[in-house]
Amino acid sequence: MPTAPAPAPPATLMLAPTKGRGTVWAIEHRFSSQQHEALDDGWGSLQQAALEEQAPPSTRVLDEQVRSILTGNDSPDIGFDLSINPYRGCEHGCSYCYARPTHSYLNLSPGLDFETRIVAKVNAAERLREALAAPGYTPAYLNIGSATDAYQPVERRLRITRSILEVLHETQHPFSLVTKSSLVERDLDLIAPMAAQGLAAVYLSVTTLDPALARALEPRAAAPHRRLRTIEKLARAGVPVGVSVSPVIPFLNAPELEQILDAARDAGASRAFSIVLRLPWEVNPLFQQWLDRHVPDKAARIMARVRDMRGGRDYDARFGTRMTGQGVWADLLRQRFVKACDRLGLGRQRLALDLGQFRPPTAVVGQGQLF
Repeated sequence: MPTAPAPAPPATLMLAPTKGRGTVWAIEHRFSSQQHEALDDGWGSLQQAALEEQAPPSTRVLDEQVRSILTGNDSPDIGFDLSINPYRGCEHGCSYCYARPTHSYLNLSPGLDFETRIVAKVNAAERLREALAAPGYTPAYLNIGSATDAYQPVERRLRITRSILEVLHETQHPFSLVTKSSLVERDLDLIAPMAAQGLAAVYLSVTTLDPALARALEPRAAAPHRRLRTIEKLARAGVPVGVSVSPVIPFLNAPELEQILDAARDAGASRAFSIVLRLPWEVNPLFQQWLDRHVPDKAARIMARVRDMRGGRDYDARFGTRMTGQGVWADLLRQRFVKACDRLGLGRQRLALDLGQFRPPTAVVGQGQLF
């Protein structure tokens, strides 16, 4: 279905971008019952409000006791059956993040709130243990970090992702994870032994090799050279590691597609996948505002090409095309990706992990063993 027209950003967004943030726009979410519009009272109130908003917004972490941690997937164009997201929101602040609209369900803005109001699922490991201990549980392909980065900055302190990996390590449950962070290296003591048994795979998302573009697109994620070094370290530890060249944005990072794949292969990547830019719901106006702010000379051309790949729309959410787009330009991108992977020997299929080694946890937190 076509997306709603992108609302115009407020006048306060004419300010320079805030360092370390993907947006300064606390855009109203689609479930909001009220809309707000700033009015000048004749005393320069709008200008004063704009100046006040220049103060860097701080990050708040909100603890959540979740009822469940495993999410099932019924999408035919996603290569896993279950997912775990240790956090809601992501401080990396990627301007294009397709997960931003999920903050709407929390009555928070998919814009600034998504990257400054981080919900931490503090009992995630406990709920995972309970789920894996359930009598009817059958192991399936599990991905960590599909709607948030499991290794975003707050993980250094909270270690929720590590507690999840400890449960998976104990139960020999296979998993894959996708991240933009070098913090994943911290958990090699858990990941590498599982990888040696065919139970783990890691993908690093490398959107660009240009550090200036990366800082604007993904302000609090690791620098491109640092992600390549993480690929190298994981590969040397025996972990099957791949690269996600996602999202591909026409005229912005699309020209780098082959170079990114080359660099990732040289660092040790053995697999790759790529997804074209997705602009669901509130991501659409947020990203278009980012384009107008950072690359005004390319903004119209980028959106015109995006629409060429989306049947004339800003976004098409249908299964089968939402990840790849359609039409001649989408086909050309796909051909470039396939040819580069073939030339470099990069696999394009999901690594087959061993589901047969799973063993249920021997005890659940709060319950003693009978014998």
